[in-house]
Amino acid sequence: MKRRHFLGVLGAGSLAGLLPGLAAARPKPELTRAEGLEVLELSEAEWRERLSEEQFEVLRDEGTEPAFSSPLDKETREGEYRCAGCDLLLFTSAMKYDSGTGWPSFFEHVEGHLLTRVDYFLVFPRTEYHCARCGGHQGHIFDDGPEPTGLRWCNNGLALTFSPASPGA
Repeated sequence: MKRRHFLGVLGAGSLAGLLPGLAAARPKPELTRAEGLEVLELSEAEWRERLSEEQFEVLRDEGTEPAFSSPLDKETREGEYRCAGCDLLLFTSAMKYDSGTGWPSFFEHVEGHLLTRVDYFLVFPRTEYHCARCGGHQGHIFDDGPEPTGLRWCNNGLALTFSPASPGA
């Protein structure tokens, strides 16, 4: 869903997924790219060829998928969560938890693999985060997560791929 369709989200009942973060949306410090991580730059046509229409909307147009629509929200196997745009490792299953918001949520991330910026789309400031390699929009960070960080990295499932851990690994 494109940002201009935000009111449609409210009407579609997704407000419940947004409310937990409304009171905890203070901007977070800016993150830095891992040393040696090369930036991937593609044309719009190349991105459209690489991604599904839904993935393009989230990763390149900064859309948001409907709450509870991603199977990754309920994924519980051990493994890795990677950027759907460039396959960069962003999270592991050890960093994931069930926030009840309807989006895959993590309390930590792989350092240097995500970048942040302040987003004022909903008027109040929120911290949005993107893949440090391809710039693909992933989600927003909120202060209502579990210990030890107290953060909730609220991610669009369409912006991720999941690779289960190998048996015996």
